[in-house]
Amino acid sequence: MPQSRPVTLLSIYPHITSRDRRLLQLLDDHQVLTTDQIHRMLFLARRTCQIRLGELAALGLLDRFRFARAGGGSQPWHWTLGHQGHRFQAAAHRRPEPTLRTSRQCVDRLSANPNLTHLLMANEFFVRLTVHARQHPQARLDRWWSETMTTKQFRTITADGHGLWSVADATVGFFLEADTGTEPLGRVVAKLDRYAQLIRRGGPRYPVLLWLSSEQREDHLHQLLRGQREDVPVATATHTAEPAEAVWLPVGATSRVRLAELPSDHGQPVADNPNYDDGVFVP
Repeated sequence: MPQSRPVTLLSIYPHITSRDRRLLQLLDDHQVLTTDQIHRMLFLARRTCQIRLGELAALGLLDRFRFARAGGGSQPWHWTLGHQGHRFQAAAHRRPEPTLRTSRQCVDRLSANPNLTHLLMANEFFVRLTVHARQHPQARLDRWWSETMTTKQFRTITADGHGLWSVADATVGFFLEADTGTEPLGRVVAKLDRYAQLIRRGGPRYPVLLWLSSEQREDHLHQLLRGQREDVPVATATHTAEPAEAVWLPVGATSRVRLAELPSDHGQPVADNPNYDDGVFVP
């Protein structure tokens, strides 16, 4: 019985649009997105989004999984790169060719990751900024770094993400700490020590955004932070808030401000500050 010929990337290229390329890059950078998140960022009609995702899955560019809901029914589809998607991204970034087994393991490990909910929450923060920028021409999400990329670039911190947010000519850098409500608040506050070390090394003095699970938790955190860690700018909001809007309460302040209004300093052009290339700021 003759064996089927392996699918070549060249045969898939005619089916890939610029929007598909952007989606593949997003999943390469951020591992997983739900149907709803992809729809809000990249499509107008939900049905069009669902059909296209199915087509990309049929091409092997995407893979998906979902879980049962505790009260019955199913959670939304979670989308990630399929084997052909991993191959496409490897070719685009000159990485080694992945094997089918490696691609399969990536999906299996991601679906079983106990921190999957937290990862999706952190991604949701940046999805909301992306959607806001899509609706407001003067706003831009110039940088969206995952936890892995943030740690790689800044080394001493382990933020859930890092971004550069611009409105007109104003650009604000920030570090995200997405809170699920399960961690003791004392441990959340202790994380600020690493940001203080980064600032002392000449790194950026960006606001640390504590995105919290409830207003009660936010109130308790402000009580803990009052009079402490003034060397690290901190602002809080809850998960129900739209992060681009006037929802951020800086520690010690009495009124909330927009993300673009928070104080931000890109740091010094030192060797380990990834904001600079040969002394020039690079967004």
